[in-house]
Amino acid sequence: MSFKCNAEIGIIGGSGFYDPAIFESVSEVKIHTPFGSPSDIISVGELRGIRVAFLPRHGKRHSIPPHLINYHANIWALRDLGVRRILAPSAVGSLREEIKPGDLVIPDQFIDFTKNRRYSFYDGAVVGHFSLADPFCHDLNQKVVGTARKLGVNVHSPACYVCIEGPRFSTRAESKLFRSWGADIIGMTLVPEVVLAREAGICYTTIATVTDYDVWADKPVTAQEVVETLKSNVEKAKKVIFEVIPSLSERRCSCERSSENALV
Repeated sequence: MSFKCNAEIGIIGGSGFYDPAIFESVSEVKIHTPFGSPSDIISVGELRGIRVAFLPRHGKRHSIPPHLINYHANIWALRDLGVRRILAPSAVGSLREEIKPGDLVIPDQFIDFTKNRRYSFYDGAVVGHFSLADPFCHDLNQKVVGTARKLGVNVHSPACYVCIEGPRFSTRAESKLFRSWGADIIGMTLVPEVVLAREAGICYTTIATVTDYDVWADKPVTAQEVVETLKSNVEKAKKVIFEVIPSLSERRCSCERSSENALV
């Protein structure tokens, strides 16, 4: 692999976030990992002078549902490229009246309600017990939240993201249960992505973009409304990423040392 294809920052694009056109000098990199191929070819380019790798989580044509994404290969491939910090935009539903469609949410906690996913790189001779008391990089979260507020974007943080298996949406009973647990937003792609990033020693945050209220609210929404909100959210997330990237070179966290005292 040539040095020019290395990158310091990784962007794992969520729903509607498939255009690497905001980058300059883009090269496409095909990587094979011990866990198979990532979701798609990775685009590596420059964003405001910083080397950035872009990977569409669901594939460029949104052909991979949440429960079938090769999360292990995605994180492994980005680590192979030298990525040290990941920004992960994703579409979510709101579980709170005050978190409105069109808002951004930067969660600091999650609840795992997935059922059939592999959760660790350490499934063989070595066992890893990693702390996820604080699953997201606090330094990264602060920088993203601060940037969003500076841009005048309505952003909520702290918050709790409940991750469901998908691809189906939750029932109304499940949605109300998640609210009673203290969850604020609901999505399908955070786990095990955030867990694997921690195991790889990579700083990670998700930029959750709210498309609609989950079914607890009993507020009818049309597909067209969701699509329009999604488009608007993507533009907001792009603006935040464009502004925050230059501040991410310096790490003031312990994420890269996550394996210390974690391996057995």
